[in-house]
Amino acid sequence: MHVTNVAASYYQSYSVVGLLAVVGVLFVAVAFGAGRLLRPVVPTPEKLLTYECGVDPVGEGWAHTQVRYYVYAFLYVIFAVDSIFLFPWATVFAAPGYGATTLVEMFIFLGFLAVGLLYAYKKGVLTWT
Repeated sequence: MHVTNVAASYYQSYSVVGLLAVVGVLFVAVAFGAGRLLRPVVPTPEKLLTYECGVDPVGEGWAHTQVRYYVYAFLYVIFAVDSIFLFPWATVFAAPGYGATTLVEMFIFLGFLAVGLLYAYKKGVLTWT
């Protein structure tokens, strides 16, 4: 009897999450459907042009982009995630009984990041040309 109650409680908590997900999907679907039904559809040649900050488009729609911009963005994301991990670490580090362990773990984590940064530097990724 006790196992049945635990299982029922377990599935009930997941059913609430599933119901919330279904309601969220339905809300988005109804919003997009209402927008499609209520919007005016008056296509003109001006509306069908590609918009480039108020300037009439010139040339083709394809442009070459330097890969280095993506590399810098990727490095930024890596270090932003690093900073996200530093805040919870600082709160756990302040708790009694966790000081030495969390300090060693964080230096290992920062060591991995430093090795990655050194690798990027050695490959010449960080040089702006």
